[in-house]
Amino acid sequence: MYEAILSPVDYGGIILKNRIIFAPTTMGLSRDAFLTRLRQIARGGCAMIIIGDVPASPWSVEPSLYKEEGFAYYAQLADAVHQEDCSICAQLYLSDSVADDGTGGIRPIRKEEIGDYVSRLPASQLRRYADMFGEAARLARRAGFDMVQVLGDRMLGSLCSTMFNRRTDQYGGNAENRGRFVRECVSAVRGELPQIPVDYKLTVRQEKPHYGNAGVLKEEIPYFVPILEDAGVTSFHVTLANHCALSDVIPSAKHPYFGKEGCFLQYSDAVRSCTNLPVCGVGGLTDPDFLEEQLDSGRISCAAMSRQLIADPEWVNKIRLGRPDTIRRCVRCNGRCIQGMLNRSGVHCMYET
Repeated sequence: MYEAILSPVDYGGIILKNRIIFAPTTMGLSRDAFLTRLRQIARGGCAMIIIGDVPASPWSVEPSLYKEEGFAYYAQLADAVHQEDCSICAQLYLSDSVADDGTGGIRPIRKEEIGDYVSRLPASQLRRYADMFGEAARLARRAGFDMVQVLGDRMLGSLCSTMFNRRTDQYGGNAENRGRFVRECVSAVRGELPQIPVDYKLTVRQEKPHYGNAGVLKEEIPYFVPILEDAGVTSFHVTLANHCALSDVIPSAKHPYFGKEGCFLQYSDAVRSCTNLPVCGVGGLTDPDFLEEQLDSGRISCAAMSRQLIADPEWVNKIRLGRPDTIRRCVRCNGRCIQGMLNRSGVHCMYET
């Protein structure tokens, strides 16, 4: 039972022991509490954990691979996850909400300024930023990460989106130009580490109804997927674009449009129709029977979960042991998890005592 979920898969060059991935999640926990949570999730049987928000730049509010303390922290995470027989991936990103202030510090970018900020960056500076992805990937690999994921949101998503990108140079206008920066970022990783698997988090916005502001339009996916493949991407992680309400990006079961299980798989379908590379689907996934069907049919290659593995880190082990009826199912109430994000009290679950 659940042969598809539990079967190994070649995910773009890395062999995963099953099809379940812990999605990148901003936990808001102390470092010790975060490490404990990762150990629990890895011990619970998932195949890989993606560490979110690993900055590609030396400046950031998050721990930096470029600094001794930050590098040691990421190496500690990688070692802890590996001890539980689980792979680990670093999600590399470039922020469009903070910028280098020229003195080694950062300056904030207000939401209403993002379009102006990404549209006015000199082309030479964008090329320098792209090169940083190669250096950050090299450091991540040295810290022990098995894979890197390039986050196609934040700076990359804003430059891909006509809602933010008003450039008239080689980085603006048509889809090929708006995809130039992401191509350069992925190429920088591939140039630095020719053999490492490179996942790309492809963020999708849609109209009618309108959801997501950064990223690429659903109709533009056939233009962007070949750009990314040519640059060296080995797999795709597909979800809704950011720069919109958190309640849309992480929807509850009561969401008017994204309330059903597998709510973002429609975007995975659009990517699947354009590539033979592995595709990871996300979006309110909790039900092992539903997931078995999606994986067995080939609709998706892997499934990424966050809230469900926070609710019950043992989700995979319980399936493997033939006890799916004992799973603590996430009900997508968005209570202590999302409210913990908003209140800066850390991501928790209603099941926790």
